[in-house]
Amino acid sequence: MKPIVIATRRSALARWQADHIADRIRTLTGREVELLLIVTKGDKILDVPLAQVGGKGLFVKEIEEALLDGRADLAVHSLKDVPTQFPPGLVLGAITEREDPRDAICSPKYGNLAALPQGARVGTSSLRRQAQLKAIRPDIELVNVRGNVQTRLSKTESECDAVVLAYAGLKRLGLGEQATEILDVVRSIPAIGQGALAIEIRENDPEIGPIVARLEHAETRAAVTAERALLARLEGGCQVPIAGHAVVRDGQVHLDGLVGSPDGKQILRVQRSGAVAEAELIGTQAAESLLKQGAQAILDSLVGTKVGVPH
Repeated sequence: MKPIVIATRRSALARWQADHIADRIRTLTGREVELLLIVTKGDKILDVPLAQVGGKGLFVKEIEEALLDGRADLAVHSLKDVPTQFPPGLVLGAITEREDPRDAICSPKYGNLAALPQGARVGTSSLRRQAQLKAIRPDIELVNVRGNVQTRLSKTESECDAVVLAYAGLKRLGLGEQATEILDVVRSIPAIGQGALAIEIRENDPEIGPIVARLEHAETRAAVTAERALLARLEGGCQVPIAGHAVVRDGQVHLDGLVGSPDGKQILRVQRSGAVAEAELIGTQAAESLLKQGAQAILDSLVGTKVGVPH
């Protein structure tokens, strides 16, 4: 049988994620698995903040094209990079069990957020992180930091007093010890889908669909369904400071959501819980609550278009 081909980005973290799924597929099927390495638009544009690049799917579009034209059989993404709407013919075939979704402070000199000096320079390209960090420490100076994990970590040697990264990515690369403080999900609500891997496939693929389905983790799917429903209702992407984190406990989905201004002066929060079967509704209702609190004005000021208005 021909090898199963996985499309992925070229970064070390993306390679790790794709290799991880490849190993699981080999174990399940005994099939040969190969990687197709692809450079996306988001990988090419490193000199400007994501918020200024614009558009959704910055890290997936070229990979999806490889799926659609048959060069690849499936794609492995960080779920937080995946838009809530898919091109015709593609679906989210599985979501694997989530790694630790929290944000991590990496500051070899100072250790934690509270210990940073007045006016400390903190590196992040995320408006979500920026809004929540500024709400805690209005004095800090945010520095746009892009590139792979190692590149961003190296900034603490020169440009920054600290950088903020996803703890999941550090752990997957064997760099967990680089985290000098793990931010709890109250102080820094994670990005939608942070820590989860998404496996994208062609719709109704009779060969790949059943294989990928065996990698599904039901609790993670329920949690991120609520998070992604919140994001979809707010029509958000990389350029807006939206956060959402859900967990499943005793058959219930518990979701925390947030929209904030980049300067941290406006932080809107919401909590919603309900049955697992209603995960999508929970996310939508959470978004509606944020819109009623004034989230639309914050988002409109950033993207220049009306959000939360049905099309």
